[in-house]
Amino acid sequence: MYTTTQIDNGILNNYAVEPEMSYAEYPGFYEQRNYLKLGGVAALFVASLIMISFVVS
Repeated sequence: MYTTTQIDNGILNNYAVEPEMSYAEYPGFYEQRNYLKLGGVAALFVASLIMISFVVS
């Protein structure tokens, strides 16, 4: 167990070990196109759920 300090009354100051940082890269053209397709499918799905709820009620 990694402990930074111990106070006189026995309390331990434990901190999580921080992982190394990695920077995100800007998505490429094909990834952007896939995001656009998935967004369209999600929008159609939500619209169909709304239409079904109007028809049922």
